[in-house]
Amino acid sequence: MIILFDLDGTLIDSTDAILESFHNSFDIHGSVHPSDEDIKKYIGYPLDVMYANLGVESGLIWDYVATYKEHYRKISTQKTTLLANAHEAVLQAKEFATLGIVTTKTARYSKVLMEHFELMDHFEVLIGREDVQNPKPHAEPILKALQKLDTQKKEIWMIGDTKLDLISAKNAAVNSIAVLSGYDTQETLKRHCDIVLIDALEAVKHLKNRKISHN
Repeated sequence: MIILFDLDGTLIDSTDAILESFHNSFDIHGSVHPSDEDIKKYIGYPLDVMYANLGVESGLIWDYVATYKEHYRKISTQKTTLLANAHEAVLQAKEFATLGIVTTKTARYSKVLMEHFELMDHFEVLIGREDVQNPKPHAEPILKALQKLDTQKKEIWMIGDTKLDLISAKNAAVNSIAVLSGYDTQETLKRHCDIVLIDALEAVKHLKNRKISHN
């Protein structure tokens, strides 16, 4: 079995780091700040899409993105936490599956975070925003991850907290489990996935039981 995890809202909570980095960029560029709730609505999308949705002029978006990344890099490890049960989820999953990360975060920062939490060694592949032309909900990030793994005769599952993860999985023709630990509502998730569970650990336990029953 192969299990691909999203990061934000699935294994980690970097909401504080994201919000602070957004507000810092609006400060530096002298713009009116969006509300925290408006920013949170778009977490999971690429940064340029987030800034566009928050009203930044198209010609300035990449300046904002650069400012965001500069600040985020400085604060990410201090302002990010593992979600409850995430550590245990990864350890249990590793016992019976090959693991990967598919995120819209920058891969470089994602790797630093997972090394900070001493979990990176459990993953065979990490695909981030700079690794693909088309981020989630496109199939490309998942397909790119699978190219680096032995998929022969293996069930493939994506675990994520937003519709972007679930649509990406569907587009890549892989299975998915939605978790309620992140940013989309149960109602939204149920529209895109048959299995909606509390968190990553519950998802991993579900897959472990599935593997046992199929053996």
